[in-house]
Amino acid sequence: MASEHRFGFEWNLYSKLNPQYELQFKNWVAPLDPSNFNDKVVLDAGCGMGRNSYWVLKWGAKEVTAFDFDERSVAVARNNLKDFSNVQVIFKSIYDIDWHEKFDIAFSIGVIHHLEDPVRALKNMINALKPGGILLIWVYSYEGNEWIPRFVDPIRKHITSKLPVAFVHWLAYGCSIPLWLIIKIFRGPTPYLRQLSKFKFWHVHSIVFDQLIPTVANYWKKEEVLFLLEQLPIKNIQINHPPNGSGWTVTAQKIEN
Repeated sequence: MASEHRFGFEWNLYSKLNPQYELQFKNWVAPLDPSNFNDKVVLDAGCGMGRNSYWVLKWGAKEVTAFDFDERSVAVARNNLKDFSNVQVIFKSIYDIDWHEKFDIAFSIGVIHHLEDPVRALKNMINALKPGGILLIWVYSYEGNEWIPRFVDPIRKHITSKLPVAFVHWLAYGCSIPLWLIIKIFRGPTPYLRQLSKFKFWHVHSIVFDQLIPTVANYWKKEEVLFLLEQLPIKNIQINHPPNGSGWTVTAQKIEN
C-alpha cells in the first residue's frame, strides 16, 4: 500500500478539525502569515483531511483548490470544507497536476518528503503558479530531529511500513502513551514537545501513528533541500526552521517570464 493510501486510513480515522491546527499551520507557513493568503487563489497539494485549506479559507483566500490521491482523504476534506463555496476538492496525484499559471500561492505541507520523485512534484507545483507566485513547502528536517532517523526510521522502514495500517495504529500506543506521559510531566524539553504537551492524547497518538506508516519518509539536511531546488525556475528562496523548531519551511517565487 502506497503512502497516500496509508495516510488515507489516518485521515478517515482522525477526521475532526481541531482549533490547535491553526497554530500548527501558522508554524508551518512562517514567515508567511494569514494576511499573505487574503484574496489569493491558492493550491493545496496533498490536502489530507483539508485542515490546512480550512484555515486558508478562514483567512480570506479568494479561491482554493485542494487535492489528494486517496478517495477517503478527498471525502473527508470535502466534508470538512463543505461550508465554503469558494473551494474545490478533487482526487488527483501530484505527479499528474496540469494547471498552468493559475495560482498565486501553491503550498504543500508534509507531503514532498514522502515522495519517490519530489523534484517532479515541485516542477508541477511551480508550473501551476502564476509568474511571481509563491511556492511554499514544509518538509521534515534532519537538524533537530536526528533521533528520529536514528531510532524510529529503521523501525518504520523495515517493519511498520510493511504491516497492515490498522495493526500499526494499535502498535503506536506503545510509543504514544510513554511520550504523552513524558511531555505532560516535563512540558518539553524542545519547543515542539512543549507545543505537543498542550495537545489532547488522541492528537499526540495520531502524530506518532503518522510517523510509523509511510513507505517513504525523508529527513533532509538544509543542503539537501537546497539541492532539490536547484535548476527550478524560482528565486528569492528562503529556508527556515518554523517557530516551534520542527522541519524546514521553504518559500520561493516563480521566476517571471
